[in-house]
Amino acid sequence: MSVCITARFRGLSSTGLKFLALALMILDHIHYFFGYTGAIPLWFSQAGRLSAPLFLFCTVEGFAHTHDRRWYFLRIWAISAGMGLLQFLMMYAHLGVRPDGFFPMNAIFMNFVILIPVWQGIDWLRQRRWFRGLAAVVLPLAWPFVFLVLYGAANTTDLAWLLDSVLAALVYTVLPCWSLIVDGGGFFIATGIALYLLRNRRIPQALVYGALTMVFYFAFPLIQLMGTPGFTASQMLTLAYEWMGVFAMIPMLLYNGQRGRGCKALFYIVYPAHVYLLYALSWAVMALR
Repeated sequence: MSVCITARFRGLSSTGLKFLALALMILDHIHYFFGYTGAIPLWFSQAGRLSAPLFLFCTVEGFAHTHDRRWYFLRIWAISAGMGLLQFLMMYAHLGVRPDGFFPMNAIFMNFVILIPVWQGIDWLRQRRWFRGLAAVVLPLAWPFVFLVLYGAANTTDLAWLLDSVLAALVYTVLPCWSLIVDGGGFFIATGIALYLLRNRRIPQALVYGALTMVFYFAFPLIQLMGTPGFTASQMLTLAYEWMGVFAMIPMLLYNGQRGRGCKALFYIVYPAHVYLLYALSWAVMALR
């Protein structure tokens, strides 16, 4: 029986990886939205650490193989901008905020909006299109520093409140700023660049991803926690467990290079839909408690 199963197993397609990431993400978000009840086990979130890197891996492959990179980018940008606008309204206008002050900050698509121009810039540099390539790589990565300069300048004017609001709306919608993304950010961007640079070398790609994850999400938090009173090693499992995303290496290595059945629209719809559905349900449960 085991021989038969082994012979039939041909790895995981991109669609298979996405379904796996989707299932793990939903588990993670159930814990995220309903954690206040104390009824959701922590392992939901621990298992969910694999979802973001798997979605990142699939986006690397999707961008590399798509026939229309502009349309691919615009779809992701539209979802990012729409969810970013809702997040901005919750943060600054307090619209739709749960009674306990909680609101969703799911912004993984913002990371992709930043990464896709960088990936395109890398390809242009490989083609020796130096000016275009450097601009595509540098501008998205430098935008947080430009934002800080503009934000500081805005606070010296009489219309500081208005300019601050405009800049905030800008970085949460049309021009995401990696330094302000809670659901991803600098490490996620660095990982995305590494995965793209190594996308044709699967084993080095997975090993570099694993090394980066353990450095940023295990070694650094461990050093910080060891300096706090009452530190125990178990806190790396119950408190600083982001490093568990390292196990995403396994399905990455099982990727067979095939697209699979696609189900493209499903993934674009499910992500925002499940976030706001779970948020609404968590609000309803809170109201009934």
